[in-house]
Amino acid sequence: MPENQNRHVVVLGGGVIGVSTAVHLLRAGADVTLVTEGELASGASGRSLSWLNSAGTRSSEYHALRMAGIDRYRTLFAQDPSREWLRFGGGVYWDKGDDGGATLGRHEYERAHAYDSHLVAPATVADFTPGLNREALAETAVFNPGEGWVSLPHLIEHLMGEFTRRGGVLKSNVGAARVEVDDAGRASAVVTPAFGTLAADAVVVACGAQTPDVVGPLGVRIDNGSPVSMLVVTEPLEHSVKAVLNTPRAAIRPNPGSTIAIDHDWYEEHIVRDASGAYSIPEPVVDELLEEASRLLEGTPRLKADSWKLGLKPIPGDGEPVFGELEKVPGCYAAFTHSGATLALIAGELIAGEILSGARHPMLATFRPERFDQS
Repeated sequence: MPENQNRHVVVLGGGVIGVSTAVHLLRAGADVTLVTEGELASGASGRSLSWLNSAGTRSSEYHALRMAGIDRYRTLFAQDPSREWLRFGGGVYWDKGDDGGATLGRHEYERAHAYDSHLVAPATVADFTPGLNREALAETAVFNPGEGWVSLPHLIEHLMGEFTRRGGVLKSNVGAARVEVDDAGRASAVVTPAFGTLAADAVVVACGAQTPDVVGPLGVRIDNGSPVSMLVVTEPLEHSVKAVLNTPRAAIRPNPGSTIAIDHDWYEEHIVRDASGAYSIPEPVVDELLEEASRLLEGTPRLKADSWKLGLKPIPGDGEPVFGELEKVPGCYAAFTHSGATLALIAGELIAGEILSGARHPMLATFRPERFDQS
């Protein structure tokens, strides 16, 4: 019998990091209960552009973790390259302005730490990736061939198949849950409106933008910089786009079913929240985003929205991930990051390893929750 067979871990959060952590715990022999406030993937994982990358400027530790995350997706892709929900078609980026200075600086920074980066122009972009409208491209853009994308709802469905086979227990639509501690101050249970108290040897809080609110009552401060964002998915259309595009007015990627997924941030000021906490946006703003995306595609096809979802995009206050055990609450682990897609598989692996071994992984050393108390 595996030594972790009798360890019971409750994972709080039905997004991709919670599901990944739960599966990695099960692989190591733990008993796992996965608890979700609503349905699986009903939060940020259901409305993420989910661009797999380590482009641009970031700390060396964050870059290393993201590259390890991409490596795990490469392994998953190699197991079955036919999956339409995980693809490596590269990424195209250009910044605001016409002189290309910021874009060139990004390219030089990437090349300095061996991130595969190529300068492209409207006349040469088709040599690197298909389906783009050359007239819409900036004079200077960057193409990163090693990047990709994943549809997180599809990935969660895939992981949940293994979760079920390995005997994991799912409790969904439980409502807002909280972590309970014992007399020694150690996490001992998750208390839910729907199922009462679920005892645990360890608890993982992977609740996206709500993570700081869940650990706050435990006396743990995690700064929250999560903005409201939107993901639009189009109706099916014929296109040959392979890459993820990040441009000044629209970010797009291919999506399963011959659709396109689109997001950005310029429309944040148009998003409103009603008394019940639900977010909405005027439909003409959605149409404007679709027009911006259409300009990027070869033939400028008319894009029609099949759906759009709004909600908080998880971003810690300093932009860096938050991973690891809470010093103030032993046995309680937090997982909160902007790069949930890129880090999902590696984060679940490393957090599960820390829980079951009791040893801190060196790659998470700079991402501990306590840094906010020390700031």
